[in-house]
Amino acid sequence: MESLMNSCIAHAPAGHLKQYSQSFIPASFHTSTLKLHQSPSWMSKTSKMITSAASPFQPPEASTTNRFDNTLPSKEVLDLWRHVDAVCFDVDSTVCIDEGIDEFAEFCGAGKAVAEWTSKAMNGSVTLQEALAARLSLINPSLAQLQDFLEKRPPRLSPGIADLVKKLKAKNVDVYLVSGGFRQMINPVAAILEIPLENIFANQMLFGNSGEFLGFDENEPTSRSGGKPVAVQRIRKARGYKTLAMIGDGATDLEARQPGGADLFICYGGVQHREAVAAKADWLVFSFKDLINSLD
Repeated sequence: MESLMNSCIAHAPAGHLKQYSQSFIPASFHTSTLKLHQSPSWMSKTSKMITSAASPFQPPEASTTNRFDNTLPSKEVLDLWRHVDAVCFDVDSTVCIDEGIDEFAEFCGAGKAVAEWTSKAMNGSVTLQEALAARLSLINPSLAQLQDFLEKRPPRLSPGIADLVKKLKAKNVDVYLVSGGFRQMINPVAAILEIPLENIFANQMLFGNSGEFLGFDENEPTSRSGGKPVAVQRIRKARGYKTLAMIGDGATDLEARQPGGADLFICYGGVQHREAVAAKADWLVFSFKDLINSLD
């Protein structure tokens, strides 16, 4: 597999904020308009990576879970899950226990204000474009800050996710990361899970030649509301998958279950339990072990 981390940081010259292709294979890491930098040194020390962490989420009390009738899958849902040929995972609060942009904001001193916007976006009370622009404006990061963050804050994976991805790959199921977060923060996650770059659909921060923040790539489908369904539909159309599942915690993940997109939406409540989303899921799980065991 090519080195994922050679493309950890992207530059875009001023005036070139829309240089990315919207084709199935993201062009963000291959376009000549980007100046790519080497990865943080910690990525070469795989033996020291934090590949899992105890989730801060405490299992809900029985009175809470009893309100949901989808914690046990129906026969139809279980059959779909056992026959998927592709799975798209949300990243923040699903594959990872953190919200990447919130962690970055806290690192840069803008944590509380940015977390409020993240919550609004995940609960569907504001558009994704509004939340993304507002959060980045509050952070206004420099390239140096981003590099420092990636060095000092390696990703923390949700318990069981590495085993689930391994199990899926052993069954010849293709795995994708579809996120409203940023490629710079998701690349290290993909490296740990051995997911290829072309299977990442996410946003991209843009920086000028002096390291100044220029904005984000507005051509990425995940940068706007309704973007995850678009990304999932492209994945499905390009590869001709018969059965595809979406796993995540937020309203944007639920949106991916629609004609031409995901056949199945599994809500993962092991980090954030969003009741409005959980209630509409085909299957609500609080541990990835449930998904692993059901594949046997």
